[in-house]
Amino acid sequence: MTDKKIRLPGSGVEIAYDLRGPAGGPAVVQLHGLTSSRARDRAFALDLGSALTGARVLRFDARGHGASTGTREPCDYTWNALAEDLFALLDEVFPGERVHGIGQSMGTATLITAATMDPARFASLTLGIPPTIWDTRAAQSENYREAADFVERLGREAFGERERGAPQPPAVDPNRPFVLPDVRDEWLPSAFRGAAATDLPPADDVAQLTMPALLLSWIDDPAHPESSARALRRVLSSAALEVASTPAEVNAWPATIAEFIASAPRA
Repeated sequence: MTDKKIRLPGSGVEIAYDLRGPAGGPAVVQLHGLTSSRARDRAFALDLGSALTGARVLRFDARGHGASTGTREPCDYTWNALAEDLFALLDEVFPGERVHGIGQSMGTATLITAATMDPARFASLTLGIPPTIWDTRAAQSENYREAADFVERLGREAFGERERGAPQPPAVDPNRPFVLPDVRDEWLPSAFRGAAATDLPPADDVAQLTMPALLLSWIDDPAHPESSARALRRVLSSAALEVASTPAEVNAWPATIAEFIASAPRA
């Protein structure tokens, strides 16, 4: 696979992406979380589409993350803005096609936001480790604002070292490598402030989504609480929910996702 880039209209931002799989297969788009990237997901063994075969899988780095360029404007990192970026990329790579969306954390929130904007564009949604939403968002927003201030004072490496010793959910592999946030110092504070300023559309809007949905959560993670997945399960009538408590259960997610997408109606 060779990296390609698309320049977003009106912004000068370039989104880096790759595409794998045979022509004619189902169209799949995969989105990572805040401070992550395609490379970081691979390092953490969280390439959730890795078990897909016969599909065209589009993976990309969100603006400001990984090999994509960014801005210093927090509003460019809200979930609505990231949803617009997603549509621009889909128009380039999968024009006119319905896609199966796979997300985690910020990527999950971006997918839900995009689906409420244009539900006909999505054949299914795989919603991994949903972040804080609705009632739990305010407290996490304060954490993001503090993180933005910290990075401005001391930089990304100091922030990464501070986070290295933080407790991890029991479903996270304790032996996974340490990897710094994959966002440059000049953009990371804005990415955190954009995350602090955003939330999902109202539950009534999300409840209008009827495409097949799979929710994947894990336990004991304040930034990705099980309560978010259960709140989404209550409003998404078509959603199934799986909750992991061990690394082995997380390792099974790619196969679960592949089976789910294979069973969804053909886009």
